[in-house]
Amino acid sequence: MQSIDLLSPALPASIGNIQAAATRIRRHSLQMTHAAGLGHPGGDFSAADILATLYLSILRIDPAAPNWPDRDRFILSKGHCSGALYATFAEVGLLPPEALATYMKPLSMLNGHPDRNKVPGVEANTGPLGHGLPIGVGCAKAAKILGRDWRTFVLTGDGELQEGSNWEAAMAGAQFGLDNLTVIVDRNGLQQGARTEATVALEPLADRWKAFGWNVREVNGHDIGALLDVFQSIPFAKGMPNCVIANTIKGRGVSFMENRAEWHHHVPTDAELQAALAELTEAAQ
Repeated sequence: MQSIDLLSPALPASIGNIQAAATRIRRHSLQMTHAAGLGHPGGDFSAADILATLYLSILRIDPAAPNWPDRDRFILSKGHCSGALYATFAEVGLLPPEALATYMKPLSMLNGHPDRNKVPGVEANTGPLGHGLPIGVGCAKAAKILGRDWRTFVLTGDGELQEGSNWEAAMAGAQFGLDNLTVIVDRNGLQQGARTEATVALEPLADRWKAFGWNVREVNGHDIGALLDVFQSIPFAKGMPNCVIANTIKGRGVSFMENRAEWHHHVPTDAELQAALAELTEAAQ
């Protein structure tokens, strides 16, 4: 893998800084998938701008003390996109950059799905879909009970919303008035092998969340400025949980990956890796 040019903690997290970090997240997560022979690059790419924005500008965390009690909680419910999460952790100092080269290797701490017992900064073991939001409801409810001000953010896939456990959690979040809880839907429209609407239709998605008692905002999930605006507006209303539907493109940033269902878990060939890295480099210039 190529060396990682990390954002200096001393630099302000400007839109340009965040965009540059998102590009590095895409580059390194794809290199990790190529080296491991396993991974989910399409979803890594659709979530990269969201992750970069959250970790570089929104989440209240301390990389030197990842278990700080008053930290904001972030749960990657779509745990198969661990490559993007680990690359983000390297950006902010939660992981040493050299650890990324061990992704999914025997005895590596960087499993295909995040493990909180191995990786500092991981709040919950995820991978089986539909688990993250129920855990997030528990985290947010705990903050309310304890009178603490930490916030909980959960990133779900859109295909993942076909799991009924999400909607049980959505009902509970509204019942408890968890305005300190935010679900972000990575709405790229694709899941393994097909479009979400051809599998089990989700639309009208915003209306569904509203019917469950959530305050909903929709945003371009690749527009850093728009993401900052919406995340900085949380909570949207007192006493209501927040839903951000981030409209994204699977494989965003590489022409031959974009909006292609096969890139859900396709491992790039040597030629595809080099072509993708070249496109990402050119776009960043």
